[in-house]
Amino acid sequence: QVQLMESGGGSVQVGGSLRLSCTGSRIVLSTNGVSWYRQTPGKQRDFVAVVSSGGARVYADSVKDRFTIFRDNEQNTVYLQMNNLKPEDTAIYYCKTANRNRNYWGQGTQVTVSS
Repeated sequence: QVQLMESGGGSVQVGGSLRLSCTGSRIVLSTNGVSWYRQTPGKQRDFVAVVSSGGARVYADSVKDRFTIFRDNEQNTVYLQMNNLKPEDTAIYYCKTANRNRNYWGQGTQVTVSS
């Protein structure tokens, strides 16, 4: 079945960087928009960034100029480069795509930013 697999989370200090990966299995990510969301306990899942199949990118205001979403189509992977991390970036990060009117989510990867 279709699967999305995230990796790259971890613990960093304020100002540090992480690169998250979202790799597709049984789905070609280059033909679909791929989004990143994040969620903290007790709160809704919030939009972070999206890259369309055509390469257009949109970011949440809170991460603009610090995060970059980009693709490696040969690896069937979408990345989220996160720089200048802040404590409020601490969350579980999920990638999402859609195909044939169905949404697919990864299992999530934890990002923890400490001061």
